[in-house]
Amino acid sequence: MKTSDLLVKALENEGVEYIFGIPGEENLDFLDSLKHSSIRLIITRHEQGAGFMAANYGRLTGKPGVCLSTLGPGATNLVTPAAYAQLGGMPMLIITGQKPIKESKQALFQIVDVVNMMRPITKFTKQVVHGSTIAATVREAFRIAVEERPGAVHIELPEDIAAEEAHQRIYTVETIRRPDADNRTIQHALKMIEEASMPLLLIGAGANRKRASAALTKFVEHTGIPFFNTQLGKGVIDERHDSYLGTAALSESDFLHCAIERADLIINVGHDEVEKPPFFMKDGGAQVIHINFHAAEIDPVYFPQLDVVGDIATSINRLRAGLEVQPHWDFSYYYRVKQEVNERLSKYSDDERFPILPQSAVRIIREAMGEEDILALDNGVYKIWFARNYPSYYYNSLLLDNALATMGAGLPTAMMAKMLNPDQKVMAVCGDGGFMMNSQEMETAVRLGLDLVVLIFNDNAYGMIKWKQEGMGFDDYGLNFNNPDFVKYADSYGAFGHRPTSHAEFIKTLDYALNAKGVHLIDLAVDYSLNYSILSEGLKQKICIL
Repeated sequence: MKTSDLLVKALENEGVEYIFGIPGEENLDFLDSLKHSSIRLIITRHEQGAGFMAANYGRLTGKPGVCLSTLGPGATNLVTPAAYAQLGGMPMLIITGQKPIKESKQALFQIVDVVNMMRPITKFTKQVVHGSTIAATVREAFRIAVEERPGAVHIELPEDIAAEEAHQRIYTVETIRRPDADNRTIQHALKMIEEASMPLLLIGAGANRKRASAALTKFVEHTGIPFFNTQLGKGVIDERHDSYLGTAALSESDFLHCAIERADLIINVGHDEVEKPPFFMKDGGAQVIHINFHAAEIDPVYFPQLDVVGDIATSINRLRAGLEVQPHWDFSYYYRVKQEVNERLSKYSDDERFPILPQSAVRIIREAMGEEDILALDNGVYKIWFARNYPSYYYNSLLLDNALATMGAGLPTAMMAKMLNPDQKVMAVCGDGGFMMNSQEMETAVRLGLDLVVLIFNDNAYGMIKWKQEGMGFDDYGLNFNNPDFVKYADSYGAFGHRPTSHAEFIKTLDYALNAKGVHLIDLAVDYSLNYSILSEGLKQKICIL
């Protein structure tokens, strides 16, 4: 048995279903071994596409997604997906090839120190130097990838090691139970919550797990404590819930922050340092209970009075079981803020001008998508509008990235979501800038036979940076560009291109595309002219209601 054969058996032992990537000559032994396995190889058109698909496999299943590249330029193209998975808390295994390490045959041609390159952006990185270590290396890599906080791991398999003989040894995959918070800590948390006058629940990225979703929903229903979430906490509790106040789509000064500023206790569940904090702690301000798999990282604006460290779902269930609803809790102000937020968000949602306003587009899309249908966002200014205006009814039904926030991930994310959820409608929403960064994966989507909608918000510019540029008082400069004919572009891949020319036509086109077979691209002209006046000037004039 070759080392590459043993690597494939170890991956099968871990339950790997897919490997996404672009092989090179250094991977040919591995490719030959893979041919005889149960694992499906998905060839993409760029390593980034492979990495984003693998990362989102991890995000959606909780099991590491696997991607593959050759050495040198192939490996460097996986740096962005590695950082994306690492910052986003997505378990992923990267496998890269390398030239022979026992003797050089091509000097330094294409040679990059990939292991050290990956070290700052992964949880684990290792070069295999002997076939006897491969099975243990794979088991350790998978264990580390899923351990809280999840992230990226990397294995480099040199060409000569892949071909050498190895003795079979496969390690049993053992289930590791997460520890629970101790009873004294739970009792302390109960006392803080019961003594507070206006407790408020915040749901962050770390709570976006299935068990945590069920536990938090029961907690809110039992206590009646209002909640809000970060962008990466959207959908953990159905946002149609009466106790939902809104999403902290902006890091400060949004209307929702009026409620946050009035709270005397914030129960912060799943706080993740990668997200912009929706509140800053200060001496004499609200107390904070930090509930997470790990203790809080202390800094000048975040120093919780209590850490509840352990499995989130278990901690929440224990708090719910011990918590008595208090007659002195007063949530009336929160619900006045909620009404104000809803009134502000509904403005322009029925506007029928064309090019379309993002608020109107978000409403149309929400009405067209089912409860568990999946929307995958790329990165652009429209992400703020979706985070604020698009209520999520189910966890991981709105896939956005508020961690690395890289452009180019939207389409591969939607492709992975559709592969894992063939019965759900799935749509990628991309800006014209972000779409073009990985638009070649349209061919992959067509080749895989996916039923998928790709919606492009087209403003012929890098709209997010234009908004920031205006907000900082700079002249409009350097951010405009021209686009290809996206309809013809889609048609050239065997997809179906559409370009609605009115508000009403967009509604009809979207309904048709979501219910049709194949890959459908919609080139939608968008009007961002109100971004600055609403998201910048308007919020500066905000006055919190009494």
